[in-house]
Amino acid sequence: MFELLVIISRYFFVFYISYFLWQGIVYILIERGMSNTNPSLPIKKQRLAIIFTHVKAFLILAYAQSGQGESFGVFNINTLMLGFLWLMFFLTFGYLVKSVYKNSCDLLWNGIFFLTSIGTIILQRLSPTLASRQMLWLFLAFLVMLLIPFGIKTVRKLEEFELVYLFVGLVLLSSTIFFGVEMFGAERWLQIGSFRFQPSEPVTFLYIFYLATVFRKNLDFKGLIFPSAMAVLYVLILVYQRNLGSALIFFMTYMIMMYISTGRLLLFGAGMGLFALGSVFSYHVFSHVRIRVAIWQNPWVEPHGIGLQIIQSLFAVGTWGLFGSGLTRGVPGFVPVIERDLPFAAISEEFGAIFAFGLIGIYIMIFYRGVHIALRVRRRYHSLLAIGFTAALAFQTFLIIGGTIGFVPLTGVTLPFISYGGSSFVTSAMMIGIIQWIFAYYNKEDKGDEA
Repeated sequence: MFELLVIISRYFFVFYISYFLWQGIVYILIERGMSNTNPSLPIKKQRLAIIFTHVKAFLILAYAQSGQGESFGVFNINTLMLGFLWLMFFLTFGYLVKSVYKNSCDLLWNGIFFLTSIGTIILQRLSPTLASRQMLWLFLAFLVMLLIPFGIKTVRKLEEFELVYLFVGLVLLSSTIFFGVEMFGAERWLQIGSFRFQPSEPVTFLYIFYLATVFRKNLDFKGLIFPSAMAVLYVLILVYQRNLGSALIFFMTYMIMMYISTGRLLLFGAGMGLFALGSVFSYHVFSHVRIRVAIWQNPWVEPHGIGLQIIQSLFAVGTWGLFGSGLTRGVPGFVPVIERDLPFAAISEEFGAIFAFGLIGIYIMIFYRGVHIALRVRRRYHSLLAIGFTAALAFQTFLIIGGTIGFVPLTGVTLPFISYGGSSFVTSAMMIGIIQWIFAYYNKEDKGDEA
């Protein structure tokens, strides 16, 4: 009976995520004046889709993790409690963020809440211990997010701290060279007591603030030399640390913000050309770059070694077709470090390809709203912040999903709001918080102008 319910649930999950995305489209049509429906209605329907997805998934997990006792209806209490905690989080923080970030984007909040729900579900499936820890990070991340508007109100002129952003970021990033601890073959982590984190994740936040502060001014070619040299220095440190994913994110974020600031296509083309030359140089100089490329080209060279992760990931993604094996019926544990690096493989395996495409659709919806906000605001500095954070999250998502399916070399960055990782989760939440603050700030101004 339970197996039959799991199989049927696959179609419900596909329906829920499809319905969620459709209501997002309806909201955008209302926003553009192409529908007369109340804009709060699709938002409420999206939230119902989130709740139904979460409750159904946790009921399945709780029964499966109870050992499927002899009598139907025996559930694992710890699993049910975790699912209940997330629901309380959803209801509580859903109210608080709307109170703190007045006039913010509901569509963006719903996208983030859906992703955190899926992240909690898949982590509970893979490792209940990590799922419980992730809930703590989730609460901390949103508490920090709630403090952002008060912090901005206190500090006010954020653009006056250009050198602070630059040098604090450089000190944090280079600290792993002297004090780093090794994990997964690379020394890019710092450890304080039992707490371990990658400095590159909070540094991304500081780096975008630095770039926005620099590019808010009208720079000539001479003025671009120093920030460009600093961007190259950041990237070189990351390549040296074998943090290729973050190096790509830093570089592409710089290129996007530079192009938007200057509007010079020639500079953008020259930068991409230098990037190509730098990639060839890195390939010949750094052995870990050559290894990543070789495994991407043919993981079967080392099927029981460094190629195992991508091979198992490809099997997980491609084995169960459009609707997946069903939650709890797959074998995602065969993929090494799946909780941190490759949760998208586990989602594809058990929820299916359609659901996985829907998840990509939610990310696209979030990035669309980020670009929409960046284009809407009137102040150059705020626009650059919004596009910088959106670009960083978008390239991070592209790199890890692309690496999971073998489209690009696997670089080991986290999937925003889904992968296990404390500092990554908090940093991503802070980025969304800044974007939402910018949107809420200008919505408030617009309503004041209308009045």
